[in-house]
Order: sequence, then structure tokens, then C-alpha cells
Amino acid sequence: MTSLQELLNQRAELERQIAETQRQERAEAIATIRQLMADHDLSIEDVTATRGASRSAASATDGRRAKVAAKYRNPATGESWTGRGLQPKWLKAALAEGKQLADFLIPDAA
Repeated sequence: MTSLQELLNQRAELERQIAETQRQERAEAIATIRQLMADHDLSIEDVTATRGASRSAASATDGRRAKVAAKYRNPATGESWTGRGLQPKWLKAALAEGKQLADFLIPDAA
């Protein structure tokens, strides 16, 4: 039976081998990318440029999408929801009580 110390030593050796393999594969990937860029006369800007209308909301400086304005607001607490993603708990509870989604619509957001 293998002792705990032997197993820990094996794990440390495997982790070292994994890290080395990751470094090597990363270096190979970088070399391949650089070669492809050279073969096709591409620049970093060519590779990182956003394309098409689907990315039109992306910020020109950091690539993040613009923040979406709130569409619904809880008048009691001031909490808001954009109308995207899961409904917040406060809205689910209000809807369960019989209120309508339109009751929470922010006038300027409509």
C-alpha cells in the first residue's frame, strides 16, 4: 500500500508535469498564431477588431457591452430590473399577488 507521503509526492510531480505541459502547449500555440499572422499579413488590430452589427453595442475601448437601462422599478424599494434575465424575487412576488408587469414599468423606459 502506498503511504500518504508517497501519494503527495506523486501529486506534486504530476502538478509539475501538468504545469510544464501547459507552458509548452501555450508556447506552441503562440508560435502557431504568430506564424499564421505573418503568413496572412495580420496585425493585432485585425485579430481583435469587433465585426458586424451583433457587436455594435460593444465599447470601443474595452470590448464590454453597454449597460442596459432599467425598464421596471419596485416603487416601494426602488429596486429595478432591465427586463432581461430571470425576474427578481420582488417582481415574482408582486405578480403572484395579482399585480401586472405593466404596473412596474418605468415611464421613460417604455
